[in-house]
Amino acid sequence: MGNETPAFILALLTGAGGITGYIRTGSVPSVAAGVTVGALVRLLPSPPPCSPSFALTNLKTKYALGGLRMQKRQPYGVELALLASVILAGSSVPRAIRTQKPLPAGLSAVALYGLWQFGNAWRNQL
Repeated sequence: MGNETPAFILALLTGAGGITGYIRTGSVPSVAAGVTVGALVRLLPSPPPCSPSFALTNLKTKYALGGLRMQKRQPYGVELALLASVILAGSSVPRAIRTQKPLPAGLSAVALYGLWQFGNAWRNQL
């Protein structure tokens, strides 16, 4: 199993988390961040890593773009997925510790797995 498969799985999980956040709390930002932009992944080319929009695309898109770039042997695939894991961990781990609710804990587990998977892949590229 290559690194692109975990990236696609994490894209699905973060999308499901966005849907769950919307269903449970009515949070429009959750569903927007988790799903909407992710639907555009096949229509838009990925932004270059130096552009401001690169950092603002949502996690699902970063995981999916990372997986697509890894699958096509393009540069910055592993880095995109690792960046998504860092952002997800930075937002979900403190929330999981503070609230001790299952959804932030699950997102934290996803983030930690992504950090391990893509951190090792990035280290092996060096």
